[in-house]
Amino acid sequence: MVIGANPLYHFCSTNSGNFTPYSPYDQSLNKLLGNLHNKTPPNGFGLSFAGPYQAQTFGLSLCRGDVSSEVCASCFVNASAEIRKRCPNNKAATIWYDQCLLKYSSSKFFGQIDNEFKFYLLNINNVSDPTFFNLETKRLLTSLSNTVYADPRMYAAGVTDLEGSKKLYGLVQCTRDLSSGNCKACLDNEISNLLSCCDGKEGGRVVGGSCNIRYETYPFVNA
Repeated sequence: MVIGANPLYHFCSTNSGNFTPYSPYDQSLNKLLGNLHNKTPPNGFGLSFAGPYQAQTFGLSLCRGDVSSEVCASCFVNASAEIRKRCPNNKAATIWYDQCLLKYSSSKFFGQIDNEFKFYLLNINNVSDPTFFNLETKRLLTSLSNTVYADPRMYAAGVTDLEGSKKLYGLVQCTRDLSSGNCKACLDNEISNLLSCCDGKEGGRVVGGSCNIRYETYPFVNA
């Protein structure tokens, strides 16, 4: 599978400053991305750092829990190339695709919930009974978040029956540098934001740098 070059979103952070081409930080970043390229596809997650103290960079990459190593590798290659184009001089940046996430920074962020930036995506179609649907959505995603940290991938997906033959599908995932408690806290916060973005919509996502949630009325993950 070939992943398109257009990401869901990207964020070039200004909090960590900039670097110049061919500088020690630029060299560190190239080494970091090479390390993550080797680490990520085999198990869907990579965590690494590179460079001397004055030019050190830290990064992680995460693939969606249901994708193959081949799809993961393809997504990472596109993400690493695209983030350098879109954030060419930023010491910290994050890029999201449907099937992977890549982020790096000059500050060590491992284990910390990333609250710097998040975004929302929603299905424009409305459901017929928003109150019932919102309740079922929250119930499904909360149930998944209560079990996700028992999975070494920090990933969980599930389905629940609605009225008639309709079904509701959900997904939750955390970056694996988080502790179980921080993963749960991150997901709970995103679930609490669902109504503000996706009230009564047939599908929606809340996506951040440390965790993400999604629900749809159609199957969107691999079994």
